[in-house]
Amino acid sequence: MGFRFRSYWTEFWTACLWFLGHIPSHSFRKTLLRIAGVKIGRKSFIHLGCRVYEPTNIAIGEGTIIGDHATLDGRDRLTIGDHVDIASEVMIFNASRDIHTEDFKLKLAPVAIGNHVFIGPRAIILPGVTVGDGAIIAAGAVVTKDVPSKTLVGGVPARKIKDRGVEKLNYRLGRARLFQ
Repeated sequence: MGFRFRSYWTEFWTACLWFLGHIPSHSFRKTLLRIAGVKIGRKSFIHLGCRVYEPTNIAIGEGTIIGDHATLDGRDRLTIGDHVDIASEVMIFNASRDIHTEDFKLKLAPVAIGNHVFIGPRAIILPGVTVGDGAIIAAGAVVTKDVPSKTLVGGVPARKIKDRGVEKLNYRLGRARLFQ
């Protein structure tokens, strides 16, 4: 009985979080996500339609922008650094199925994204990946392995394209529009 109740509670909470993602006010949405357990830094923005699973395992740094309809999976630890730009429809997962077991067991692995990272639209980051400071992930890339600092990666699966060629990163991302 306890497992069934927990399952229903999880489904109910997931539906509530989906609803929260569609409230057209950054500050209200951010406040409600904080109440749900997401740790969100100052001057960070989460756009409309962002899906959040297991919010208590998610930490977002200062000045970070999460694009519309992004997916943040908190079934294991998800850490997003400061001044990170996550574009529209990016999916970050930290759980998958083990295809090499008879019971198709769930595998969990934390995901860490460094500071000053840009993740292009519709990129997918899979469980266990660490993205270094200043890295750029091209649109549509599927990241299956760690990305070194200040490296541009792209493709399926993502591979190194080139080094970023910048010594020091100190930019701040701009403010998001009010109803976005």
